[in-house]
Amino acid sequence: MNSIKVAHSPDADDIFMYYAIKFGWVDVGLLPFENIADDIESLNKATLKGKYDICAISFALYPFVKKDYALLKTAVSFGEGYGPKLIKQKRKILKENFTVALSGEYTTNAMLFRIKYPNAKITYMNFLDIQNAVLYGKVDAGVLIHESILSYDDSLEVECEIWDIWQELSGKYLPLPLGGMCIRRSLPINKAIDYERYLIKAVDVANKNKKLLSQMLTQRELIRVDDKTLDKYLKLYANDSSVQLSEIQIEAIDKLFTIGYEYGFYKDITKTDQHIIPTEYEKLRGK
Repeated sequence: MNSIKVAHSPDADDIFMYYAIKFGWVDVGLLPFENIADDIESLNKATLKGKYDICAISFALYPFVKKDYALLKTAVSFGEGYGPKLIKQKRKILKENFTVALSGEYTTNAMLFRIKYPNAKITYMNFLDIQNAVLYGKVDAGVLIHESILSYDDSLEVECEIWDIWQELSGKYLPLPLGGMCIRRSLPINKAIDYERYLIKAVDVANKNKKLLSQMLTQRELIRVDDKTLDKYLKLYANDSSVQLSEIQIEAIDKLFTIGYEYGFYKDITKTDQHIIPTEYEKLRGK
């Protein structure tokens, strides 16, 4: 029997939210899940090519793949007063056309950055290489994401918070949509409903057993950070609000898509509620 390929990033929050399935804490029925870990921009590009059945993506990518993928309502990461950071060497003055390293063309932070700094000269690279690129002068600045926002070299300072750009553009206090998951539309709808239910359960179980799961992940060296950093990071990006999309989160995603349309990133406006799995189908089957 073929497995369902679930691709996620190797970052602490994605590993945490998926591994309740990997460790057998969630019953996924007869069809096994196969997980693949890769950096988020590689996953964004893989989704553009339709490579995986279920895949973690940057929310900013979704309008480009909406014909082939539906949005899942779980395993989501939002910033609440925090998020990616534009950093530079201390006391360095950035010119209008400063050089900058970003983690990927299709990331949410890249879209918001490009709106705020349209004249910056962008280089895309793996997010793990961005701090050193700034430290060694390969670029004037860089946008840190994931765990790197928690600890960076003392010789660096924050020039701008992507959160502040988001608040300025959104016009109201909304959570910052960073990462979500999507599922191939060609899968049978009843199966898609089941897969989403399994993943919702996995995130919920992981969140309710955070201490034990965190210990297992660190002991097995499945993540890049230590216990204290992991705990701090999970409080930011893998928490109660990650289990299932809320109304305000959907509003925030819609606002991101509207901003992208208004600034010419997308050819039309995407509405989140039109692209999530219609779980009401399951109720109709029973009638």
